[in-house]
Amino acid sequence: MAQDYDIVIIGGGTGGYVAAIRAAQLGLKTAIVEKGKLGGTCLHKGCIPSKALLRSAEVYHTTKDRAKEFGVLTSDVTLDFSAVQKRKQSIVDQLHQGVQGLMKKGKIDVYEGTARMLGPSIFSPSPGGTVSVEMNNGEENEMLIPKNVVIATGSRPRTLPGLTIDGKFVMTSDEALEMKELPASIIIVGGGVIGIEWASMLNDFGVEVTVIEYADRIIPTEDEAISKEMKKLLEKKGITIVTSAKVLADTLKVENSVAIEAEINGENQTFQAEKMMVSVGRQANIENIGIENTDIMIEKGFIQVSDTYQTKESHIYAIGDVIGGLQLAHVASHEGITAVEHIAGEEVHAMDVEKVARCIYSSPEASSVGITEAQAKERGYNIKTGKFSFKAIGKALVYGESDGFVKIIADKDTNDILGVHMIGPHATDLISEAGLAMVLDATPWEIGSTVHPHPTLSEIMGEAALAVDGKAIHS
Repeated sequence: MAQDYDIVIIGGGTGGYVAAIRAAQLGLKTAIVEKGKLGGTCLHKGCIPSKALLRSAEVYHTTKDRAKEFGVLTSDVTLDFSAVQKRKQSIVDQLHQGVQGLMKKGKIDVYEGTARMLGPSIFSPSPGGTVSVEMNNGEENEMLIPKNVVIATGSRPRTLPGLTIDGKFVMTSDEALEMKELPASIIIVGGGVIGIEWASMLNDFGVEVTVIEYADRIIPTEDEAISKEMKKLLEKKGITIVTSAKVLADTLKVENSVAIEAEINGENQTFQAEKMMVSVGRQANIENIGIENTDIMIEKGFIQVSDTYQTKESHIYAIGDVIGGLQLAHVASHEGITAVEHIAGEEVHAMDVEKVARCIYSSPEASSVGITEAQAKERGYNIKTGKFSFKAIGKALVYGESDGFVKIIADKDTNDILGVHMIGPHATDLISEAGLAMVLDATPWEIGSTVHPHPTLSEIMGEAALAVDGKAIHS
């Protein structure tokens, strides 16, 4: 029997389940269709498990290699990677149970299966059409009749021609998360956010890491000063970083290892390691969901939407990685809330992506909000900048992590903050103050005038803001 809904959400990842919760709060009868597990990529294959591994790597590296700096003498420090993986999974399971509980609390119907939009039919002559669900348990297909549909099917790792993912020697981050044992060495193809996080993590676990990046610098979308500092600090840790490298040939299996050839400055060079991880971006999951039965527009592999996340069909919305842009969990959640509120007739405002914080959870951490110095110059701004080092922050010295800095870019004519970029201890936590400052149109003077408690890492925000006008106290 067909079931009627105000909203059917295809995909139960971070964007989808948050959208469902907001819809339930607004009194809309809501269903989610999820072919895997609620929580999606972020919870099961991305944000949470990778950060759990990063934390274990940090603890291991600190205990094994740095404890003596803190006056703590250790001996015979060993790594039980199976216990590391067990801890990671327990965190994922706990959060998964929490999401399931939220669905029950909101009286949100969850269908475990694969959804396909069929368009208007005898079951549903209305524009909302029908969504058919092929159930995972093999039972008869469920037919859902929604007034509105939200597509939140997420994305999956891309690969490159010739780099066939076999899950054993050549992996994406998905397969790497399930490794039973750590390799002695690894090549990471791609020096973007995910590649750098994995490089840092595996290095801290004691793996020999080589990063091969096509662009002329790692994390090329970040401010150049951040890229340079990250490269310097990762190389200091022992990571080999190769930039301006074009992968040329298929992966070669060489006695239980892999080899790859890349062109660097006109010369070919071969790299060999026990394993390889390909981290060259993500592609939208738009196949087999019935898009061909709609008028939805696809461009460069992503669903095209308006500022309110409507597709060309006004009753169908799309959010998250499937629409491109900033492929971040917190962005998907915000998009889901906006889409649902628009469906409910609430007043909504377009998200300004340049006021969304971006984070890299490597060691050192890095984060940013706003535009880079190069972008500011390209747009014709008359800029002024302030930069302040963690080496002058007492809490950073106490913490034992004093590398890095905060850089603030402001418009010299209006005093508006254009961008904030940081690398160093807890940068992913510190960036929220900068994000709020940009949302509230705060000036560097206002940040600098805020009394930051001492000793804290947050003091660096006040000092960097004062440095914009040459007034930093401890510089």
